[in-house]
Amino acid sequence: MKSIGSAIAEARFKDRPKNISKEFQMYGVFLAESLQDTKRYSLYIKLAKTIDRSLLEEALNFTKGYYSAKSKAKIFMWKLQQLNKTTL
Repeated sequence: MKSIGSAIAEARFKDRPKNISKEFQMYGVFLAESLQDTKRYSLYIKLAKTIDRSLLEEALNFTKGYYSAKSKAKIFMWKLQQLNKTTL
């Protein structure tokens, strides 16, 4: 298993937050980059910290099916909202 520092060094975006020390922070950065929404790293880090990982994974997998979407982040948030309603 790689350390967080080496995983960060291999990533393609250089403007990401530099002070990542927790796993949920790395996952939040992964979400932001997967959805091509690098302006909102802090939002995805907060989601990774507070929301169940299985819901985030399901919403991300749903979003990856939209190849020609203008904003994958909007689709991700919509699906996450739908999943939260069904789990409550």
